Amino acid sequence: MKKWTLPSVVLIVLLYREGVAETTDFTPANQFFKLPETITLGACSRVALDSMENIYLFHRGKQPIICVDRNGKFLRSWGDDTIDTAHGLNIDRDDNVFVTDISNHQVFKFSPKGKLLLTLGKTGTAGDGVDEFNKPTDVAFGPQGEIYVSDGYGNSRVMKFTPIGGFLAQWGEPGNGPGQFDLPHTIVTDNKNRVVVGDRENDRIQVFDEHGKLLEIWTGSAPFGLAYDQTRNLFVADGRANKVLQIDAKGKVVGPWGAEGAKPVYFQLPLGKIGGKPLWIQDDETPNCDCGSKMKFVALFEEHAGGGINFCGGGKGYAFTCRNCHDQA
Repeated sequence: MKKWTLPSVVLIVLLYREGVAETTDFTPANQFFKLPETITLGACSRVALDSMENIYLFHRGKQPIICVDRNGKFLRSWGDDTIDTAHGLNIDRDDNVFVTDISNHQVFKFSPKGKLLLTLGKTGTAGDGVDEFNKPTDVAFGPQGEIYVSDGYGNSRVMKFTPIGGFLAQWGEPGNGPGQFDLPHTIVTDNKNRVVVGDRENDRIQVFDEHGKLLEIWTGSAPFGLAYDQTRNLFVADGRANKVLQIDAKGKVVGPWGAEGAKPVYFQLPLGKIGGKPLWIQDDETPNCDCGSKMKFVALFEEHAGGGINFCGGGKGYAFTCRNCHDQA
């Protein structure tokens, strides 16, 4: 057993050698992130690691993209003038930073230093055209730099673009049948160029080839997040079970970890990853209604100093409505 000292947001990390799992113990490192006083860390929706082992945090607050080094030292931050509501973040092989903004309905590509290089989607405009998104959730990459986007909260599809943003293909529609989606929430690609999609509200993972042909369906989890490690083991952040699952190449669960709670190795809606190793962090997600049905997102709100709320398309929380009885929260 190996022992690691890790940031306090890290709950569990697994180390693999020659494809055999080796359990890893760790001691949470409190106050790991040495951020400027001008930045207050909000809800973190995603984390990733670049080739230099710098850590990128995507959070719902000022300066939403934060970069620190492997020791937690602050390096840089940006995004106030571009990003409204953080959701997905991934880093390509050239260390460019891709993010999804579910309020602006856009995908952005930045250089490692924060220069805006590419924008997909229309600012503040939700749609289902080939140049539009409706609350896109995540980004993944093909072997030639192709860009895959899970267009999830408002649309039920996967979109594929060239490295410079030209539309190539799309697939998926609302439903629970093969190839259909009910909130494609997370997306990764494997070493066979397959596109692996977390079909969250259908409690399954769907595997496609690079052209959108359905290859396999793996049931048995609510995939809020997906991550491959450095030896291509796949991990699932199961947000309903509050567990991390390792699954094999056929979609069978090899090992589960965690339970609901706030202590180390306990989870509250595990969601993200760090580099080739999974890092599971807390995120705001849709709650359950009193009737037992899942609620859906309808608006964002922010808090007044006096304790009230402002429905204004951005801020610190959500408003929801029930899919079944239409109650609101």
